[in-house]
Amino acid sequence: MSATIKTGTVVSFTYVIRDDSGEICEYRDLPVAYIHGRQSSLFPQIEHALEGRTVGHRAVVTLSAVEAFGEHDSSLTFIDVLDNVPEELCYVGAEFEAENEQGDRRQFRVTKIEDGRLTVDANHPLAGKGLTYEVTVVGIRNANDEELRTGQADPDLSAVQ
Repeated sequence: MSATIKTGTVVSFTYVIRDDSGEICEYRDLPVAYIHGRQSSLFPQIEHALEGRTVGHRAVVTLSAVEAFGEHDSSLTFIDVLDNVPEELCYVGAEFEAENEQGDRRQFRVTKIEDGRLTVDANHPLAGKGLTYEVTVVGIRNANDEELRTGQADPDLSAVQ
């Protein structure tokens, strides 16, 4: 009998993420792993769709923008004059961390440079988008004691079958 996904199993999977228009946002053909039923970074809807499944199963889960990374918050987008920005951040895609007066830290990404101005955004890159996750299970094994203690799958112990 083949292994099934249940709490305490390490699940290895590949995935594709598509936006509402069907465009691929992210593609991973090298397996990633998580411990099922243990505070993983997977959306709960995806973990639920994998419960009780076996190797080879392909789950397709669609999330609204709110369910995924939230709506785009325009208050997290800022524009500054390019002359005020360090040279190493003067390209689209540059990332940096900033801290406000209260000590809160946030990750920013340069999203646009135009007319001598630079736009940075602290929203998740996929915020405001409905997303469809296509997840294919490629391996299942029981988590070892160390993995269960830490809650993290050991990347050196493949669950690929």
